Amino acid sequence: MDDLRTKYLDLIKTATDEAALEELRVQAVGKKGEISLQMRSLGKMTPEERQVAGPALNALKDEINAALAAKKAALADAALDARLATEWLDVTLPARPQRSGSIHPISQVTEEVSAIFADMGFAVAEGPQIDSDWYVFDALNIPSHHPARAEMDTFYMNRAEGDDRPPHILRTHTSPVQIRSMEAQGAPIRIIAPGRVYRADYDQTHTPMFHQVEGLCIGKDVSMANLKWCLEEFVKAFFEVDHVELRFRASHFPFTEPSAEVDIQCSWENGVLKVGEGDDWMEILGSGMVHPKVLENAGVDPKEYQGFAFGIGIDRLAMLKYGIPDLRAFFDSDLRWLKHYGFTPLDVPTLHGGLSK
Repeated sequence: MDDLRTKYLDLIKTATDEAALEELRVQAVGKKGEISLQMRSLGKMTPEERQVAGPALNALKDEINAALAAKKAALADAALDARLATEWLDVTLPARPQRSGSIHPISQVTEEVSAIFADMGFAVAEGPQIDSDWYVFDALNIPSHHPARAEMDTFYMNRAEGDDRPPHILRTHTSPVQIRSMEAQGAPIRIIAPGRVYRADYDQTHTPMFHQVEGLCIGKDVSMANLKWCLEEFVKAFFEVDHVELRFRASHFPFTEPSAEVDIQCSWENGVLKVGEGDDWMEILGSGMVHPKVLENAGVDPKEYQGFAFGIGIDRLAMLKYGIPDLRAFFDSDLRWLKHYGFTPLDVPTLHGGLSK
């Protein structure tokens, strides 16, 4: 029995892999192993001999099994150490930093504009992108012969033969939201209406779908002076300047009277726009006092209330602020251009969220 113990403990100690260790287990304590065969021979012994040999064989079997388990654990540890020594990856090192994406410039500017006007008491209103020609044109005092109503400029929805419903179109501006808001809330009212709009146009500064934000402020004593202050405060906040001159040029829009195009004071240095300084002027939006017929069409008494409205292209604002020369880049499927302007894709939008650079 001492010979078996010495034999197998020495063989277990010198085993080099788990396969050899398993072979030793079978030889020693397997069904036909040497120690197992010795235990079977207990039945042929006298009771006195069994009392001596039985406990000794059980102790030997337990010792061999313990030695096998200890050696197996040692081999596994050695294999892991060898693997870690040869692999380049150190799992204890911190993860590599990953650049998070950022909000798209159009969404970023929409949030900026909404936040600025919110500080001036404007609520955000929304409406359908497909609307009837009443809300898009008629309610806004746009006559039937106006060029904007031609099929070459506006996307009309197809009608099946015999369908007598009023024409529906992809809205050409967010002004219908103003009409719907006045119908629902009445006056006084102060809202902005950001959203997608559609026109049949496509070049460096025009796309069939673009983004616009319109503002509406109706009250009993609202004037052009209020409009001027409101737009000055917006431009200063958006372009982050302390002072800027605005120039109002007389214009004509069917839905406002009087109407004005608004220019901002600026300069160009090496292709870089600087707002609030220089001798140049750039048109950025249209505005005016809401036409009495528009108020009347929306259910507001023009003899009691008056107010102003304005409209700004969000895409154009983004182009000016971030120096993006081509409007079509906003809708390019290849987003690598975003990195050039300090943006990267795949961020979770948050109001006033910082940009990953």
